[in-house]
Amino acid sequence: MRTNMVLDKKNAVIYGGGGAIGSAVAKAFAAAGANVHLVGRTKETLDAVAGEITAAGGNASVAVVDATDEAAVEAHVKSVVADAGTLDISLNLVTRGDVQGVPLLDLPTKDVVGPVATGLTANFVTARAAARQMVEQGSGVILALNSGSAHGSPMMGATGPADAAIDAFVRNLAAEIGPRGVRVLGVWTAGLPETLSREKLATFSGGVMMEEEAFQGILQNLDQMRMTRRSPRLSEVAATLTFLASDHAAAITGTFVNATSGMFPS
Repeated sequence: MRTNMVLDKKNAVIYGGGGAIGSAVAKAFAAAGANVHLVGRTKETLDAVAGEITAAGGNASVAVVDATDEAAVEAHVKSVVADAGTLDISLNLVTRGDVQGVPLLDLPTKDVVGPVATGLTANFVTARAAARQMVEQGSGVILALNSGSAHGSPMMGATGPADAAIDAFVRNLAAEIGPRGVRVLGVWTAGLPETLSREKLATFSGGVMMEEEAFQGILQNLDQMRMTRRSPRLSEVAATLTFLASDHAAAITGTFVNATSGMFPS
């Protein structure tokens, strides 16, 4: 499993570690030598990912924590540090409850404000807990991920405003704690085909299930929206985050790396 140990002995916390992106990144981090701490709300999915990692020779642990619960997040970070000695990487992949496919003129206020509040709260609470430890030890990397939709994406509901809030937060936090040895940065990626299904898309559109032909059309359209005419793969996004978490990216902070295959200009 372990091929390029760029994260050897690093302790990484991944919020949303049971999801499609979270599990791919967790496996990549573990393959690079990190001790992975998977955090989420559903123990069964977290256990499944941890089981795959340990079966492949990696190290993984599981904790059921709500990323918007300040006390629970702080307590978990302290427990990780007490057991492992350091917290080196913190990555937030928590879902926000975005509603898409509806014009902004038709969206209720709660569907616009809710995802912004949830996304910013989860990123702030987890990043702050990590940063408090990292500034004390003088090192660490805090990572975020969103779609880059702050550039302007029609029919995406609160996704653009929520992304914009997280983008600004990451840059401001990076400026504040960079002098104390901590990097803060993120990745933009959007429309990963391996993470999409008709069932998942229905959760973004009020429960409406599209026909298979329409779903396949969406996947084809996603490819055509890229400069490369090819959508990013999960493995590529995971590899990008692994690099950014490593010392090879020590000169990168306060920014977002565009891993959309050119869907949005940087």
